[in-house]
Amino acid sequence: MSYTRALGFTRGHLACRVRSGTRRIKSTALAQRGLLTESYARGPSSPPLIESTVGAHFAKVVAEHGDRTAVISSHQNDRATYASLDNRSNALARGLESVGVRKGSRVGVMLGNSMEFAVATYALFKLGAILVPLNPSFNAGQVIAALGHLESTHLLISTESNLPRKQPRSNIPLVDELIGDIHGSKLESSLVPSLKQIIMIDNSENRVDISSYKSLTPFESIMSQLVADGRPLPPQDLSPHEIVNIQFTSGTTAMPKAACLSHHSIVNNGSQVGDRMLLTPHDIVCCPPPLFHCFGCTLGYMATATHGAAIVFPSESFNAHATLKAVQEERCTALYGVPTMFLEELSLIETGKISREGFQHLRTGIAAGSSIPSELMKKLHRILNLTELTICYGMTETSPVSAMTATDDPIDKRISSVGKLMPHVQAKIVNPLDKSEILPLGARGELAVGGYLLMKEYWGAPEKTAEVMIPDDTGKVWMHTGDEASMSPDGYITITGRIKDLIIRGGENIHPLEIENCLLANPAISDASIVGVPDTRYGEAVAAFVVAREHGASRINAEEVQQWVREKLSNHLVPKHVFFLDPMESFPKTASGKIQKFRLREKAIELLTRRAV
Repeated sequence: MSYTRALGFTRGHLACRVRSGTRRIKSTALAQRGLLTESYARGPSSPPLIESTVGAHFAKVVAEHGDRTAVISSHQNDRATYASLDNRSNALARGLESVGVRKGSRVGVMLGNSMEFAVATYALFKLGAILVPLNPSFNAGQVIAALGHLESTHLLISTESNLPRKQPRSNIPLVDELIGDIHGSKLESSLVPSLKQIIMIDNSENRVDISSYKSLTPFESIMSQLVADGRPLPPQDLSPHEIVNIQFTSGTTAMPKAACLSHHSIVNNGSQVGDRMLLTPHDIVCCPPPLFHCFGCTLGYMATATHGAAIVFPSESFNAHATLKAVQEERCTALYGVPTMFLEELSLIETGKISREGFQHLRTGIAAGSSIPSELMKKLHRILNLTELTICYGMTETSPVSAMTATDDPIDKRISSVGKLMPHVQAKIVNPLDKSEILPLGARGELAVGGYLLMKEYWGAPEKTAEVMIPDDTGKVWMHTGDEASMSPDGYITITGRIKDLIIRGGENIHPLEIENCLLANPAISDASIVGVPDTRYGEAVAAFVVAREHGASRINAEEVQQWVREKLSNHLVPKHVFFLDPMESFPKTASGKIQKFRLREKAIELLTRRAV
């Protein structure tokens, strides 16, 4: 038997491997000269990765920038310097420790953007406990499922949930369902047996009284005697590579999963995001995206904290009016958002509900969550002065940002791509049907990402972890994102949609984003989303959901929508079905503002079924 066959290879296999290896060597050499030959790229190798826990790195920032403002909570009229935030989080850490929070404890935090959330984040990180952010819109069943899945020991929850465009919701019925007997002297939950303590933060302005609920612990009771004790905690024997944050994915599919992130992944990702935005201690970042999502906590909180900059929370949940007011009053230099947030903010300015003045201090920010239409980008430059706006791409499972534009990238790159890879990150575009095949440059395929930023796992779901975290033939693990993308010769990555969102009409792939960009360029349309629906002739047909602008007594109709696409694009991209949403009716969205297309698809099918009856 030949040596090559003894190793399990035929000569043909070995030749293929050699050719592949030669191709990779050539590709690497070309990549070092700034040119790629296949859809495989590496981000910069500098600066070096931060090899410390979040708490240890935060201590260095406090030592250098202690007197600078760290957090401004506009709706609470509260602000904290880095030194004050350090003291408050030390005090809360001691209080949490006194009620049983330990290293590795999973602690649910169900709060809106607030000073308490900011303080709790660092308190838990310093203890080595695991922060589990929960969406304040969760109902009792969702909270029970999340806490039970992680065997959580503690829950910090506000007395009310303040959700966008809704009246405050009391959380007492939710807590009562969670523990059964809210009036009992001892907390026992048959639904979540691991739960030891529920700590209530009163944000209700005295609308909710918890004094008679003996099983609940008021937030003030574990802080009041400890606020003056801002001494650092004793050493907790923490490793940068331990899990410190479990994020429930908010993606556009129906079932969330619990992604486990480490100190190492989130502190480095936040630092790199801040570097690419050119943040300094003089920057003031307005952050309306939620802290319970990685956009708010990593792109926002970690990016500012690693650079000594300030972060502003305009309101507990997204409020366009409060956001723009906070930008004006605090003289913010950066603004974060997803397209739907920016569209609502621009509408307030365009309709005169918010003055056009007061945005001259803005220069940069982040647009993320979904692709940014070119027309929206141009308006953000023109109206909000966001001339250095950056575009981020990532997913919860990658801590989250893997690619990002730079502040000085040409405008066409910031419109057509999500930028280049972050430092110490690798990416490749592969054949979705054969994940071992790296596609040529410019070809569309599935984006896979590798490097320090990968999650550890989905908690308690090894089979789901194995579906997306796939080792290559060298043993290197890649996160297969499910996003369709292409890579240019100079390393820019363009996201062309979710692979599952592709519309296959008569065997031809149709990319929703292309039609959405076209529709958003129509001045009579304020928002649009494209989905595929079943079609007896072509397999799938294009369906458009449109939010029309009012123009006096008239507004755009279905035929005009179709004609616009026909003239701007081509006939096969014209929506067969057009559905109008009321301007007061928003698209179904995830917590981070992404449109849930599976729900739109379900709605379209339901509407078409009614028409057929």
